[in-house]
Amino acid sequence: MSIVEFLAPDNWLLPDGGPRYMQLRRRLSEGVDQGLLKAGSSLPPEREIATITDLSRVTVRKAIQALAEDGIIVQKQGSGSFVASDTPQIEQSLSRLTSFSEDMSRRGMASASIWLERGIFMPSPDEVLALALTPDASVSRIARLRTADDKPMAIERASLSTDVLPNPLLVETSLYDVLDKSGFRPVRALQKISAINLQEDNATLLGVDVGTAGLRIERTSYHADGRVVEFTQSIYRGDAYNFVAELRLAKEQDRT
Repeated sequence: MSIVEFLAPDNWLLPDGGPRYMQLRRRLSEGVDQGLLKAGSSLPPEREIATITDLSRVTVRKAIQALAEDGIIVQKQGSGSFVASDTPQIEQSLSRLTSFSEDMSRRGMASASIWLERGIFMPSPDEVLALALTPDASVSRIARLRTADDKPMAIERASLSTDVLPNPLLVETSLYDVLDKSGFRPVRALQKISAINLQEDNATLLGVDVGTAGLRIERTSYHADGRVVEFTQSIYRGDAYNFVAELRLAKEQDRT
């Protein structure tokens, strides 16, 4: 059933059904419960709903405000109204070098991992270049699906020299905890962030539809002595992460 058919007043609006805005509120709530209005999707504009339902925009606005007060709808200034998502929303700073486990712990969320790969392998050309390895060196790889409060959030694929991580099985929760204990915790990193549409394999792991917006992040981390520690390629859910960076006005000498 289309949203136009679902909101057609002949299907639900009753003369003795109570205030019209409450009837519309109930109808929209039913649309969410039935999956017609999916989590994270936008509601039609108030003007369009008013046209479909033959109600005034004031009535439509009151219904949507009531849904917002109930937490069913999220109103974003300048963007419209959206069905609330049950996916945790993470605001991640780009100025802090922390692990996923540390980020979730700081937010009071329980992090966990589902292992996809863990072992020692011959390095790929990209790993040789990123980690400054010799062609005959070995590389430790750990790949896992990261979750927060049981919700899939990201796919992490980390590669490290076996000199840095000789036994990848030591990593049970936080990679950075293991590196900290061995004296190889990185102190800085370079990150490259790209917008992508998730392909079938990654979309299935993250529990979203194929083609959903996502973020690809490549991180190369460095030890205090300048040595490369870690090369990580991650895929993040686009609907769960907001990356934030603080910018400062460049000094005069930096602009010349």
